[in-house]
Amino acid sequence: MPELTRALALRVFVPFAFGYFLSYLGRVVNAVLAPHLTAAFELGAADLGFLTSVYFLAFTAFQLPLGILLDRFGPRRIDAGLLLVAALGAFLFGAADGIAGLTLGRGLMGLGVSACLMAPFTAYRLWFPAPRVALANGLLMACGGLGAIAGTVPVEVGLGLVGWRGVLALYALAVVAAAVLVFLVVPEGEREDAPPPISQQFRELAGILRDPLFVRVAGATMASQGTFIGLQSLWIGPWLADAAGLSRPAVADQLFLIALGMTVGYASMGVLADRLERLGVATATVALAATIGLLATQAAIVVLPPKIAVPLWILFTFLGSSNVLWYSALYQSFPVEMAGRAATALNTFVFLGTFACQWGVGVIVDLWPRGPGGAYPAEAYQAAFAALLAVELIGLGWYWLGSRANFR
Repeated sequence: MPELTRALALRVFVPFAFGYFLSYLGRVVNAVLAPHLTAAFELGAADLGFLTSVYFLAFTAFQLPLGILLDRFGPRRIDAGLLLVAALGAFLFGAADGIAGLTLGRGLMGLGVSACLMAPFTAYRLWFPAPRVALANGLLMACGGLGAIAGTVPVEVGLGLVGWRGVLALYALAVVAAAVLVFLVVPEGEREDAPPPISQQFRELAGILRDPLFVRVAGATMASQGTFIGLQSLWIGPWLADAAGLSRPAVADQLFLIALGMTVGYASMGVLADRLERLGVATATVALAATIGLLATQAAIVVLPPKIAVPLWILFTFLGSSNVLWYSALYQSFPVEMAGRAATALNTFVFLGTFACQWGVGVIVDLWPRGPGGAYPAEAYQAAFAALLAVELIGLGWYWLGSRANFR
């Protein structure tokens, strides 16, 4: 590999960051589109939860084979090709005339962006010095946070100009541009050795899944980060409208602040971990402290009156950004040639948790009848979020039980 100059670092970082920005925008956009989709297709809470979570189901289903592809063919070609699939999915979603078309489009979007985080994680592990990987990952995740910000007030403005179908068409064009940028700008990267046989890659993947450290981290992150992503990318919006009683513009404004908190969190977590690493504080320790704070904040949201709890969502997303630290700590504990598989294996469990969260919350909320204007009562969300918190506490206990497995 050539020496990592600033120009080369930008070539590696920026195109992937733009793709991840768009992937996060696509992930959260249903939080703002929800009223329009519900009105146009007469969706219930469970329908909306399933439709949104299909994105994560397709995303998750491809993670394990994605890790093999990334380690075998490199992140550049895999990410660029999959982004074109995401663009097709966005186009179909925006052109859909029923739930089947929406589901197909949403699923293809999830499949197409399935490498937008793991490809750069793999590339940064290959190109950047080990002490700087957490910082690079944190800055990347901050770009995703900017995508979440773009999915709030800017999308609400776009809805007024071109409608929800027009928003999806513009999004599809932007994803095509990202695919071209990744393919043309990111350096290929030369392998020192020929890729190992597929059979060996599968054996190594099986070894990762059996590794005590991986098992320990996967249990905790599946619960806590699945909940964080599931709520942030869908259910905070309906909660603000139904439980807290905010108007649609006020919901968009609040989602903007919440996404801003997450963006600052991602950048701060990367910088904080980078500084503390130099002082001898392990990245995993910072991640654990932030996760405990995340669960405490969620507990406060469950027990406090909704109107008082509204600002706590900003702290919730700030602390939830600690997921980047779990990835950084885990996959650096495996050989560099296994980085893609280690990261995507963890991602598989995180997004299985996200799928379960989004659909499960919808199922629980649907147990309560709708009130005036089609709003669900605050008690419905309180019950759903309390159930998630119980699962997260079990996941944290699983982490502690495996405390003999240490990061390397």
